[in-house]
Amino acid sequence: MWCRFVRHCPSCGSSPRCTTGPPSQAIDQSFEGKRRALRLRRDMTSFADLGVRPRTLQSLEQARITSPLPVQEEAIPVLVAGRDAVAEAPTGSGKTLAFLIPMVERLAGHRPHGGPRALIVAPSRELANQIGAVLRTVDRGLRIAMLYGGVGYGGQLSALRSSPDVVIGCPGRILDLAGQGKANLASIEYLVLDEADEMLDQGFAPDVERIIALTPGTGPNRRQTVLTSATMPAWVQRMIDRHLVDPAVIRVSAQGEPTLEHAILHVERANKVDTLSRLLRRHTGSALVFHRTKHGAKGLARDLNARGHRSAELQGNLSQNARDRAVAAFRNGHADVLVATNVAARGLDISHVAMVVNYELPETPQWLTHRIGRTARNGAAGRAFTFLTREDSEKWRKLRRLGAPELPGADTEHLLSTGDIRFISSPPMGVPSSAPPRRPQRGPTGNGFHRRRSRPSSVR
Repeated sequence: MWCRFVRHCPSCGSSPRCTTGPPSQAIDQSFEGKRRALRLRRDMTSFADLGVRPRTLQSLEQARITSPLPVQEEAIPVLVAGRDAVAEAPTGSGKTLAFLIPMVERLAGHRPHGGPRALIVAPSRELANQIGAVLRTVDRGLRIAMLYGGVGYGGQLSALRSSPDVVIGCPGRILDLAGQGKANLASIEYLVLDEADEMLDQGFAPDVERIIALTPGTGPNRRQTVLTSATMPAWVQRMIDRHLVDPAVIRVSAQGEPTLEHAILHVERANKVDTLSRLLRRHTGSALVFHRTKHGAKGLARDLNARGHRSAELQGNLSQNARDRAVAAFRNGHADVLVATNVAARGLDISHVAMVVNYELPETPQWLTHRIGRTARNGAAGRAFTFLTREDSEKWRKLRRLGAPELPGADTEHLLSTGDIRFISSPPMGVPSSAPPRRPQRGPTGNGFHRRRSRPSSVR
């Protein structure tokens, strides 16, 4: 959801007109024990009401997960019934548990010999590892094989030889090992395509199609397929039409989401590092800073450390061990700032990210959505700032034409001096406006604009 400032009911976090009384309970729904408490309605459905087995309920209770989130309430009954499903939900909505719990329920009981029964495909190693950690919390008895690049084959081949119940991995390594005859996907009953739009952005579309072709598609052993995506580009919709059978479509309403403040900061290119440093000093809490390039992320982290900030970098040139150490340092508070490329925009599930800074503009509106989705998660408020220089003017206009949201400008100096956001109606002289060019009033001009009476497309 894109918003400048959204106020919710102080009792239950719902809409301003909500009449619900004080919440009956507050739970910590974090696998690391660090998520902020979520206020729940008195009439909230329980996992037991959704038909979850006692053994799984016990595992959830041990993880202090006692009540389902909205996407889980909608998805679990549908998936337990065996239907295909599409979950279009914002990041941080709880959709990982929404597809893992039904999978655990389906795999309970008999263990046929013939290969893994469930396959979860994710766009990044970080997301794959996060899914694996969640699954181990729900059911420690399942055998899991993690397949992704950046590490050696030895441990992954050993996991495959141990007859895993579930395979979790990235498209490239899954196809690699399947092509070698090491990963048998012919007995897959439950297929999850997580963050499908991100796999498209990273060029994995052909690999995903080939992986699907290796799983049972028809007949009595037809797989159950779940697809999740924060956005629905054309390729994702075509995949749904081709490979899912009468899917249930689950969309999580924006109502009840935490407050998110997102604004543009107009900055001079030569002063970007100093501006960021001042912003971080004024800010309380952890911050995730996005750079466009791997080399740039490395240099920016070095510059911030030289200015006294505790910074770590997360970019594609790092080994898997180095990336794990960077995420661990940020997660446990040893680093207050994580400077990352888009590799971190998906898969990081860290509840305490209080601020996201787009130090460099992303290439697509979808990446803007995914970056901002790292804050304001699971009941917490968050701030996001997008740096905009004179040199970024044309690129920002292009992003706006492609569907990026219109964002208010903020008084940069006031923010750096006080820590408070004061919105401005127009940018300083010489700095490009955050708004796109005004649409012409007359009919189509050949540039994609429509008549003013046409209904504008909405942006999630």
